Amino acid sequence: MLLSQRLASEAVLAVLAGRNLSDVLARQRQQHGELEPRQRAAIQDISYTALRHYGEIDHVLRQLLKRPDTDPAVRALLVTGVAQLAWGRAAPYAVVDHAVKVASQLNGGFAKGMVNAVLRNFLRQKDELLAAAAKDERARWNHPGWWVAAMRRAYPQAWTSILRANNQHPPMSVRVNTRRLSRDEYLARLLAVGIAAEALGSAGLRLDKPVPVDQLPGFFDGLCSVQDIGAQYAAELLDVRDGMRVLDACCAPGGKTGHLLERADIALTGLDVDAVRLQRVQANLDRLGLRATLKQGDAAKPADWWDGQPFDRILADVPCSAAGVARRHPDIKWLRRPEDFAQFATQQAGMLDALWGCLKPGGTLLYATCSVFPEENQAQISEFLQRHPDARQRVLPADLPASGQLLPNDRHDGFFYALLAKT
Repeated sequence: MLLSQRLASEAVLAVLAGRNLSDVLARQRQQHGELEPRQRAAIQDISYTALRHYGEIDHVLRQLLKRPDTDPAVRALLVTGVAQLAWGRAAPYAVVDHAVKVASQLNGGFAKGMVNAVLRNFLRQKDELLAAAAKDERARWNHPGWWVAAMRRAYPQAWTSILRANNQHPPMSVRVNTRRLSRDEYLARLLAVGIAAEALGSAGLRLDKPVPVDQLPGFFDGLCSVQDIGAQYAAELLDVRDGMRVLDACCAPGGKTGHLLERADIALTGLDVDAVRLQRVQANLDRLGLRATLKQGDAAKPADWWDGQPFDRILADVPCSAAGVARRHPDIKWLRRPEDFAQFATQQAGMLDALWGCLKPGGTLLYATCSVFPEENQAQISEFLQRHPDARQRVLPADLPASGQLLPNDRHDGFFYALLAKT
């Protein structure tokens, strides 16, 4: 547990310094190849819990720390310690003991006494400290104040449920590879090994409880993929048919790519700017037994990768704030800044305009984000429609919100979809 606690605190420190949590954890796994599965799971659990509750923890530490200029590494260790004491399963004495031992390894060990005192004070005053935190808006919702205000403006009836959902553990859903077997057949296989699930969408199953992928029957043989139910709507909405030329722009890590290929015999080009991420797409396709043409390139610069032959369908799964999947990536809440949205808007508009020129008349482009911020979603589409008189926004199927905005709940994450037809 000692190593897990140290690496978790280092991960939190890196996030608070502006780094992406997934990248940090991946690098730790490379640097510490001796980590056992249970240790990797513990590091992730501690760091995720700390960042999900960082608003509360930060408020608590402001009350307990006498010096506001506490060394960042020591403070990150306290963040993970409080997270474990408040929401973890480990014995409190073990959490404190290991935190003190980690502190003894930091900067000559000067802070081990303080770490011991702060964590023990938290244990003695836990109820009072958490109750006081609940009266502070940033701490209560575990989101930056600007984010809370933005959700309140955009969703006056639903903002509290969105914020609560962002702080919960996400559901686990799978997509059945219907080229290999039906959803009902796969559901029977799940039930046979004691995994209960609910059928959703056309090929989706939401598990009652998350399980490791190696417990999913036939996962490594390509019978299913782990994919959120909300993300599965993309392939359904694009309505690909046999023989079509299809572009999946920004395709990594390949979940939607695989789903499109499972639905029809199409000539699919998967595009992504990151060559390393394209390797993940290829690995997913290999597991599923599917084929696509993968190209490295910037969706906003078709001249670098497009052969000039128009596509029947284009999936524009554009870069965004990822605010709709914050519960899967709790670092997002603390990394995003209000000024980020101008950059996202420019990037999204540039990709949309460029990709529109690659679509044949009569074709369909699906604009998709995993965001709940309106400026990345319908506002972006409204501006696009003003720039392109040959574009028409289509009505979505009745089982989706007319706005195209899926909000995070116990069934799916937050996504936005807009179908654009070219006349």
